Amino acid sequence: MPERVKIVSWVTEAVTAGARKRKACDLANVSIRTLQRWCDEDGHVGSDKRPEAVHATPKSSLTDAERESILSVCSEKEFASLPPSQIVPILADRGEYIASEATFYRVLKAVGQLKNRGKSKPKNSVGKPRSYTASKPNQLWSWDISYLPTRVKGMHFFLYLIVDIFSRKIVGAEVYDIESGEHTSSLLQRSVLVEKCSGVKLVLHSDNGAPMKCQTMLSKMYELGVVGSRSRPRVSNDNPYSESLFRTLKYCPLWPSGGFSTIEDARVWVGVFVDWYNLEHRHSAIKFVTPNQRHQGEDTKILAGRNELYESAKALNPSRWSGSTRDWSAQGNVELNPEVKSKAA
Repeated sequence: MPERVKIVSWVTEAVTAGARKRKACDLANVSIRTLQRWCDEDGHVGSDKRPEAVHATPKSSLTDAERESILSVCSEKEFASLPPSQIVPILADRGEYIASEATFYRVLKAVGQLKNRGKSKPKNSVGKPRSYTASKPNQLWSWDISYLPTRVKGMHFFLYLIVDIFSRKIVGAEVYDIESGEHTSSLLQRSVLVEKCSGVKLVLHSDNGAPMKCQTMLSKMYELGVVGSRSRPRVSNDNPYSESLFRTLKYCPLWPSGGFSTIEDARVWVGVFVDWYNLEHRHSAIKFVTPNQRHQGEDTKILAGRNELYESAKALNPSRWSGSTRDWSAQGNVELNPEVKSKAA
């Protein structure tokens, strides 16, 4: 109302001074028709009458008794676990009609009863896996199984690979000819013993494959004090570190494109790759230090040396730098499936 009065006074002042009403209304961002609706015959500005208008009740609307009848039927023991799509046909077979299926849904939604009415989980009920943060090695591992092709078409071996998410170091790798929970539990136990992290709070993330959820693997994890974490079904983004490692493995120059002749050849090749990856490969996600250097805590000193070198080079020829030198600060904590932080518009 105060805004209406102010706009009408401005337009009236402009028209009194000789301006055209249409031009004044355009400048005030209102139409002449709107200005006329705001004012009565005497020129007084009135308030918006729409919120106070009395609307006639539609003839097709439900009565209170019909609405109560719908809620009463849906609450009966016979229909308590059924959705309206089942309730309405059953009533129709009995010669009863209360309302349409859409009306049933609308009434239930209005009173907060439109929930999953059966024992099964509602659709899309699998939420995003819990987020974990690693601040040092041997806190958060990820593992998966990938195919290794052979020279025989349709035949392949299985590569079991465990990677430390914080350092990207491969802490366990084995090749077998079958997928088995026994092989998985043995690899996990050897990796824990080699890394000397038995008894610490270690989280092991994986997808939902059979070897990951078998009783043998779960018993071994419980015995070692390892906490399990699972991806959503058919969502590879929930296990990005293992998927990224498999891509590095299969696209590196050492990869035998023709496949492996025997399982012994595959095991030898995987051993060579693990040594190269852990000891020589400079990983882009950890500021181009090797996973082993990051795992041993040597990356801080190495990156500090790089930063000192760049600062010295900038001091010798500052005109080549328009700003600061390259960021060689050590990589901080690493998150698995981090929570998306909303930003204000």
